[in-house]
Amino acid sequence: MQLPSSQTSPTQRRAFLAAAGATTLGLATSSPAQAEEKPAAFVAPPTGKKILLSCKLTMIAKKVDGKDLTIVERLKLAQEAGFDGVDFDDAAPYTPEQVRAAVQESGVFVHNAINHAHWGKRLTSKDEAERAQGVKNIEHCLRVAQAAGGSGVLIVVGSGNDGTEEECNERARTEINKLIPLAASLGQPILFENVWNKLHYDHDKPPEQSPQRFIDFVDSFNSPWVGMYYDIGNHWKYGQPREWLKAFGRRAVKLDVKGFSRAKNKFVDITSPEDDLPWDEVRKGLEEINFTGWTTAEVGGGDAKRLTIVREQMQKAFGLT
Repeated sequence: MQLPSSQTSPTQRRAFLAAAGATTLGLATSSPAQAEEKPAAFVAPPTGKKILLSCKLTMIAKKVDGKDLTIVERLKLAQEAGFDGVDFDDAAPYTPEQVRAAVQESGVFVHNAINHAHWGKRLTSKDEAERAQGVKNIEHCLRVAQAAGGSGVLIVVGSGNDGTEEECNERARTEINKLIPLAASLGQPILFENVWNKLHYDHDKPPEQSPQRFIDFVDSFNSPWVGMYYDIGNHWKYGQPREWLKAFGRRAVKLDVKGFSRAKNKFVDITSPEDDLPWDEVRKGLEEINFTGWTTAEVGGGDAKRLTIVREQMQKAFGLT
């Protein structure tokens, strides 16, 4: 499959990444002969939708009515609530084979993988051993995402407390460059989430800030396998989401979704009365970059009833109702 060039449109590039992930499904653990005998079941996302809605796995209740739920049952809860898929943000405890089996049994599409150990095993750390473990964690997530049939891995680059931004960028860039060949071979882009980690923005300064330092970091790799998992709520505190979306353009491969109140300086439910995030401007920004792809809630979760409320809030935010 030919890699997308820098001239590729956002829609074409996201379609390429999704197709690449689907194409590699099952190849890592099966020989050609085995594949002929037992073809891997393929769970596809819904078709015909420009914006796909998902929730984080960790938002889904582990117990309902006193009963412990299996991973398959938890995935089905998301489906029951009307989500198009799930972001497998608890990848560390599971093998790629276990995730593939859960996806096939549940019939629920998993589009992404995350390992929250990226906060502790940082790619910006001064400790070489810690950075090496961070690389191994991301390698695992890439294999989990590929096994699930997904199209990406979210990572937090590190922490600005580890040194100057230039030092942190150089350490992280060195480690991420080691991962890009595997990401490409598995069809899984590495996507940076903008978080409150004191990197690529000014943590203690007010709005209106620019996303240019995020963009410069992404572009420094000069690779179609590196992009942004833009968290709209995280940086509403620091910048205008429509402007950030326009600036990110093709780099914004996926979106995290939460509400935030600038007035009260806290995270809130999406489109709740306290949420002063300008969702009408977000919609305009998405149209302007022709965004097509996955949006994932990152708020308090629960059972199917609570998850349904979150899905409805997302639909309202994106004008899908």
